[in-house]
Amino acid sequence: MRVALGLEYDGASFNGWQTQADRRGVQDAVDGALAQIAGTQVTTICAGRTDTGVHALDQVVHFDTAAVRPLTAWVRGVNRFLPTSIAVRWAQLVATEFHARYGAQRRRYDYWIYNAPVRAPHMHARTGWVFRELDESVMRTAALHLIGCHDFTSFRSSECQAATPVRNIEQLIVHRKGPLIRISITANAFLHHMVRNIVGALVHVGVGRRPHDWVNEVLQARDRGAGAATFSAAGLYLARVEYDASFGLPAPTEHPFVIDAYTNQDLRVDARG
Repeated sequence: MRVALGLEYDGASFNGWQTQADRRGVQDAVDGALAQIAGTQVTTICAGRTDTGVHALDQVVHFDTAAVRPLTAWVRGVNRFLPTSIAVRWAQLVATEFHARYGAQRRRYDYWIYNAPVRAPHMHARTGWVFRELDESVMRTAALHLIGCHDFTSFRSSECQAATPVRNIEQLIVHRKGPLIRISITANAFLHHMVRNIVGALVHVGVGRRPHDWVNEVLQARDRGAGAATFSAAGLYLARVEYDASFGLPAPTEHPFVIDAYTNQDLRVDARG
């Protein structure tokens, strides 16, 4: 049978999602905990392979197993064997046609910036930090240049293995609440480091180093060297993965950390302007 799981994790102490030789990948911990319940080796496939230091609020994985267990065993039972930085939120049986990675229709990543003159220790590894004042309104204007289907070569890493650099950004939100700025991007899929490179460019604009239309120049250049430096992984969260409703997966629950900003509809920027 095929089982889908919803996961949440703090990625600060892990070397990314994918299994590692040093066993410090999130997948190593998840697969090991699942094996304890299944009684045999289990290999998960995830919706998004997050990098070192990147967090997830709504990672979705699937695995195949012959072990017959109640769904509660795949949640509370597995959580017994996971470190406190990882939790299974839900489990569901799915059709064999379901695929966590290739079946995802869209994904949303949130990047949180702590914008204040002095760093905040309680924000360490949870947000990126910018000590210069950021103008979120000009960042919002710059973000409009990235909406739609484009060649995002200028925003992909040199190690990106995607077959094509073309991606469709459906929505991009820049919102400020006090010292916290959230950059939220929804797209059909993402390239390696795409979100962090977009954040780096928007920060460049936000601190006044470049005008808002420079972001379009970077996009049109189709050259990674034309953009800003890749921003820190610390503030990046895989926030939502969406599938066809026919699979009947539980709707993701907004994390308390993000709900106030996300529900401010007045500051939404999307394909309709």
